[in-house]
Amino acid sequence: MPNDKIVCYLYTVFDPKKKLIDFINNYKKYKPGLNHKLVICLKLLNINEINKIRKYLKNTKYIEFIDPEKKNDWDFGSYKRISEKFYNKDVLFLNSHSYPVCNNWLKKLFVHKNKENVIATTSSYESLVDSVKLKNKFHKIIRYIKRKYHFSLNFNKFPNPHFRTTGFLINSKIFLTYIKNKKLEYKEDALKIESGKNGLTNYLKKKKMKIFVVNSDGNKFKENDWKFSETYCFTFQNKSIISDKHTRKYLKLSADEKYKVRLKVWGI
Repeated sequence: MPNDKIVCYLYTVFDPKKKLIDFINNYKKYKPGLNHKLVICLKLLNINEINKIRKYLKNTKYIEFIDPEKKNDWDFGSYKRISEKFYNKDVLFLNSHSYPVCNNWLKKLFVHKNKENVIATTSSYESLVDSVKLKNKFHKIIRYIKRKYHFSLNFNKFPNPHFRTTGFLINSKIFLTYIKNKKLEYKEDALKIESGKNGLTNYLKKKKMKIFVVNSDGNKFKENDWKFSETYCFTFQNKSIISDKHTRKYLKLSADEKYKVRLKVWGI
């Protein structure tokens, strides 16, 4: 049934209108290949801003969800309330920078979806512990040590396998069970959910759920082979189903710059 398949796009007060326009243009350009409901979640916007957005969307069939939360609790806070509204549905969550870039994009993801798995559009082995750099400044050694120790409490060292939450397909009941009591006040709270020791990926793995990355060829990849999906920071990265801010950034890098990013993300 169409109601069982939801695509949720999040648009917030922090996003330029171009992000919404890019999403709508690509949403209409590329055929999803599957019946679904499009939900557009509007976050932290006043009524005047919402009315302006409605004009952009007047020729788009969608369900409007105005997030009632008045504080910024990041993308995950909105996804929690979407999961409450569309309980026990399979939802493809897309953040404001994400949009489809191939035909049959939704069908290719749902072909592999079942009750025992989660489907991601990109993933990474990157660790925030290793991202803390000293930068050759002696007077910053103490700060470096403190940050390194602080991150090590909440994040695993490389390799730190996790799926990236710019685009992921999950049952809303399962997501809600995880997220309902999570603290969502600071940016680091969101980072912990994305790639922390007690983050969403590790929670699902403890629940014996499988996590696959699916690429534009329609192939699925297990954790050990995620990089070979060519969806994120690996080789030409030309098999994305969903494009996001960082996948587009990678494509613009020089060969040497790509190597450095690939090393940080995949270790090779």
